[in-house]
Amino acid sequence: MADAGMLRFHVPEPEVRPGGTPDFSNVTIAKAGSVPRPEVEVDPRDIRDMAFSIIRVLNRAGEAVGPWAGLLSDDELLEGLRHMMTLRSFDARMQMAQRQGKTSFYMQHLGEEAVSCAFRKALAPGDMNFPTYRQAGLLIADGYPMVTMMNQIYSNESDPLKGRQLPIMYSSKEHGFFSISGNLATQYIQAVGWAMASAISNDSKIAAAWIGDGSTAESDFHSALVFASTYKAPVVLNVVNNQWAISTFQGIARGGSGTFAARGLGFGIPSLRVDGNDYLAVHAVAKWAAERARKNLGPTLVEYVTYRVGAHSSSDDPSAYRPKAESDAWPLGDPIVRLKNHLIQRGVWSHERHTQAEAEILETVIAAQREAERHGTLHAGGKPSARDMFEGVYAEMPPHLRRQRQQAGV
Repeated sequence: MADAGMLRFHVPEPEVRPGGTPDFSNVTIAKAGSVPRPEVEVDPRDIRDMAFSIIRVLNRAGEAVGPWAGLLSDDELLEGLRHMMTLRSFDARMQMAQRQGKTSFYMQHLGEEAVSCAFRKALAPGDMNFPTYRQAGLLIADGYPMVTMMNQIYSNESDPLKGRQLPIMYSSKEHGFFSISGNLATQYIQAVGWAMASAISNDSKIAAAWIGDGSTAESDFHSALVFASTYKAPVVLNVVNNQWAISTFQGIARGGSGTFAARGLGFGIPSLRVDGNDYLAVHAVAKWAAERARKNLGPTLVEYVTYRVGAHSSSDDPSAYRPKAESDAWPLGDPIVRLKNHLIQRGVWSHERHTQAEAEILETVIAAQREAERHGTLHAGGKPSARDMFEGVYAEMPPHLRRQRQQAGV
């Protein structure tokens, strides 16, 4: 047999590194309104091509066009704009608080606000999200108090989680926000299991699983797809493709599949890609997928094509692995600016009103921050009781923990 030569190990490389010119020529973007909207009951085999396109509603002129448009009123869109603006202002204040030593850790949503804010408005009361650490918009769009969120970030005496979670790992059953896990991808199989349990008990509630592009390389992601497809779990499987994991570009996790949505095709799951910076498109696709789940048609996998403008977290320096100007070159733009321009184009908003709203929202966020800081921050003020570490774990505390609590004097 002829010698084929030496084997070569392949490591995918991003298009550009720090110091280079940003290049998104490899991102194929469909014309707004050009991707068809199939019937909810469609056979997944008939829409395989949707795993390789991008559903868009807003065009470059700010107009809503195509079959996915028209689901939201002007008032609903104005509310969505305020939700995204609130999340961005909240982010800025909490990032600053981390830099001031008031909390140990923070993660921003900069550039990704439309994904979680729009998705939340497509769900019904009682539905459960199994989020990652970058879906705080699910809470803000559902009216969860910002003061409570800040108390959790500060781990102060009013922290609803008693200091037992990393900052930004919120939890609220009432608002359909399952406790965040620091172990990546575990929430995917949990969401599928919760959805299966809802179906077994003949309930009407559905689940939504969330994962980032990097975490799709974890085995839990694939296990979740097996169970979701086999048992037709009423779940929406969300993949937020913001182009970068903590320091590696999306190609490391994506492999040769072409898109993350394409991962669902091998499991017979209908798989769509949507412009994650288009509030209207995100909501329309989320509504479509949720309806499939409610009609016992099984799971849908949705890839949100967006861009992480900020650092991965307050402990990350993105300038070490990507060009500083890369976010400016991102072809899908800024979700807040795009929705603002659409509302201005419709005559229900203006640049002046937007500036005024920014000031009003900032004032509200600062007031919430002052209230939260009255209850303490990382290095000042009230703290949760040490006794709390022993509570809320067991229905009946085992003897060894009772002894430890006594020894600790709490």
